[in-house]
Amino acid sequence: MSKEFILALLLGYFVVLIIISYFTSRKADNETFFTGNRNNKWYLVAFGMIGASLSGVTFISIPGTIANSQFTYMQMATGYIIGYAIISFVLMPIYYKLNLTSIYSYLNTRFGKITYKMGAGFFILSRLIGAALRMYLVVNVLQTFVFDNMGISFEFTVAFSILLIWVYTFRAGIKTIIWTDTLQTLFMLISVGLSIYFIADDLNQTIGQLIERMNEAGVSQIWQTSDPNKSNYWIKGILAGMFITLGMTGVDQDMMQKNLSCKDLGEAKKNMISFSIVLFFVNILFVFLGGLLFMELEANPEVATAWANVGSDNDLLFATIALKGSLGLGVGIFFLLGLIAAAYSSADSALTSLATSLSVDFLNIEKQEKKKQEKIRRMAHVIMSIALLLTILIFKYVKSDAVVWELFKAAQYTYGPLLGLFMFGILTKRSVRDLLTVPICILVPIFIFMLNYNSALIFGDFEFGSELLGVNAGLVFLLLWVISKKKTTTI
Repeated sequence: MSKEFILALLLGYFVVLIIISYFTSRKADNETFFTGNRNNKWYLVAFGMIGASLSGVTFISIPGTIANSQFTYMQMATGYIIGYAIISFVLMPIYYKLNLTSIYSYLNTRFGKITYKMGAGFFILSRLIGAALRMYLVVNVLQTFVFDNMGISFEFTVAFSILLIWVYTFRAGIKTIIWTDTLQTLFMLISVGLSIYFIADDLNQTIGQLIERMNEAGVSQIWQTSDPNKSNYWIKGILAGMFITLGMTGVDQDMMQKNLSCKDLGEAKKNMISFSIVLFFVNILFVFLGGLLFMELEANPEVATAWANVGSDNDLLFATIALKGSLGLGVGIFFLLGLIAAAYSSADSALTSLATSLSVDFLNIEKQEKKKQEKIRRMAHVIMSIALLLTILIFKYVKSDAVVWELFKAAQYTYGPLLGLFMFGILTKRSVRDLLTVPICILVPIFIFMLNYNSALIFGDFEFGSELLGVNAGLVFLLLWVISKKKTTTI
């Protein structure tokens, strides 16, 4: 596949997104940008959220992790279902009751202005890190296989990508994203489905035979029950999935902004429950694809050589097989479409939610005159676009591990305090002096980081996994309880 063809495919894809933006942005205003006028269909939101949740991390990194962790990622996927159920029946009723645009307004109601601003600040930091890591992963693949050969710098590729996202989201925001996410989810699922089909055909085996081969090779283990010290021990995996979902969806403006665009709570619950079930089975497809990729690598030494030439990076395995292997042009085309969809379905909604939080939580857009509101929102959109660009460039030089785990490690320290605040506010009726939440929410992540960094010295062979996000939140909750007192009034 020529680099010119790939570039044309990329530009054609964005033309389609811009056309969608044109139709969805008619008569758009700030309410359209922030909430989609709260009239989106639940099934449309649910389907689009699959792509936004998976992102380039799942599309690239999850298949690549099979070499080291087999199918144990499904332990976390099981925990996801528990987390989504809690979001549906505990968090969303509160968000709808208070008619929130930014979910961090709840912190202002429950704790006070200082905690509110801090919570929104933690979200902006968290989402910038997550969106940058996700987008970095995909841009790195495009750079390695396309743009390096054209003499285009990584910096230009990132800047141009963010500019294109800004172009199709700056008018209608979340309303456009609901529709573009639907298209991007479709491309992603077609890509993984066709990849599985063509790899099975190339190996000349049925799906049943491939599953049997994976079992014989010992790469299909889902439940790790033999070593409690390992980070992928089964209970750690389930807890990690639950806490990651609560943190990175339940108290995350990006993901909840889509849910709040449904017309009422009942519709939003249908969206979340159906989405969580479908997502579980989609994750099965991705880990199964990971097993197939390594079988394809074993059967084709020339592909193994091509993979070695790009550093044998697990994050580049899928790309190498799709673009350098012998599976045909169709696989390459849909891989690229799935890859691009994975990247931009996550990045566009992140950019919109970041602009929403900056506008509502820090620039007080809802208190301004209507003429000034439009100017504030557009300024916030530009500011967050620049911030995302700079964060991606930083990660270009510090990435040291599979991006999926880098993302989860970052989330443990930034989403933990947010989750702890929401847990304390919802589960107790106690009051806390507003200012005292700040040192707790700053010092606890530092303590957790030091604990994890020195875990071998302190705990020996015991390894922490992504369940640390829950430990972080739990410690914040405990300390808030210690300094709190009984509250005489409740919301």
